[in-house]
Amino acid sequence: MPLDTAVMTAVESLDYRVTVGDVAAKAGLSLAIAQQGLIALAADTQAHLQVSEAGEIAYEFPNNFRTILRNRFWRLRFQETWQKIWRVLFYLIRISFGVVLILSILLIVVAIVALTIAASSSQRDDNRSSRSSGGGMFIPRFWVGDLFYFFNFNDRRRRSSAQQLRSSGQAEEMNFLESIFSFLFGDGDPNADLEERRWKTIGTVIRNQGGAVAAEQIAPYLDDVGESWANENEDYMLSVLTRFNGVPEVSPQGHIIYHFPELQVTAQNRTRTSVAAYLKAAPWKFSRATSNQIGIAIGLGVFNCVGAIVLGVMLADNGSLVAELGGLVAFVYSIYGLLLAYGIAFLGIPAGRYFWVQRQNSKITAQNELRQERASTLNRLEGAVSEKIEYAKEFIAETVVTKDDLAYTTETDLTDQEFEQSEKLDAQWRDRLNASEP
Repeated sequence: MPLDTAVMTAVESLDYRVTVGDVAAKAGLSLAIAQQGLIALAADTQAHLQVSEAGEIAYEFPNNFRTILRNRFWRLRFQETWQKIWRVLFYLIRISFGVVLILSILLIVVAIVALTIAASSSQRDDNRSSRSSGGGMFIPRFWVGDLFYFFNFNDRRRRSSAQQLRSSGQAEEMNFLESIFSFLFGDGDPNADLEERRWKTIGTVIRNQGGAVAAEQIAPYLDDVGESWANENEDYMLSVLTRFNGVPEVSPQGHIIYHFPELQVTAQNRTRTSVAAYLKAAPWKFSRATSNQIGIAIGLGVFNCVGAIVLGVMLADNGSLVAELGGLVAFVYSIYGLLLAYGIAFLGIPAGRYFWVQRQNSKITAQNELRQERASTLNRLEGAVSEKIEYAKEFIAETVVTKDDLAYTTETDLTDQEFEQSEKLDAQWRDRLNASEP
């Protein structure tokens, strides 16, 4: 059975002694998945199974269970190695777009310079005009010099900014090449872990409330709670009941609350964990790059695109020179379509992504406002909501599987446990007999 990393993380955060309910609430997993994951992890890590006299089960894991797994499974070692390799590869992929941009600009500039020099030389040979020759050389030299000054100035500015950030204790900004990738494609979904956060929070809320809740206490963490009939009948709670093995209970007044017996069993006393009043999704950011870096990226993109267009005109007007020059100019001519397409895409992709980000953020804002409104309704505790919460308190309970009331554990031999259990029962009978004697 494959091991679940969420289960392993939950076990570590809960001090290595857990119940199924502990892991389900902490990791936001369904009870079935949490139980399967615990059994698989316990079987592979020399964990101990502990059963209380009431039949509740706790699992106690060694603190070094990850080391045990690494030593036992080559697949886990391979995954850890691949993660390290992938971080390096992904970094190289990120900076490659900046490298391609610089190469594209350099190829375009060098080709324009070569064509200008060749055209000027041809005119000088025909007209012997020094004025034409001087005019032909001035613009390319300025472009090349300005380009290298631009990169040197940007590098000095970035180093100075990084030193200021380090001195102020803030996180260092991404470098120039990384900022190009961020400008083009952004920095990933800020809500990639939203579902995981949702179920972790719901599990924590149920735990904080003692294992019994009203639907209104869960609604601020859900997206679609339905409309009218579906909302009034609390159909949205079905997914929560399924995930955590909950059961509905009906009060004498006809109100429904939800009871989660398995989340009331824990391996040790735990304090209440603070949670947000509602699930808040983060808005998309166009880019984590600074405004200066974005401005530089746009400037380079425009320079690259305009340069590609100028080069295209020069190639069309000087077709014979391309054949004469050959070499790099001929190579640039052969890939000119790619250079032009890259220049257009470099500006077109971020432009399209900007409007897409705006639409996504409007949806996220609307969802956040709806969840916040549900949380505000809950805080007012009016009418039926207050009655439901009061009724839910009747089902509040917590069963702690302590080491003092264990009926069975895999830590010691079964014969020794049976002897200890017999001695324990004899002591209880003696205490009862002594108490009954006058």
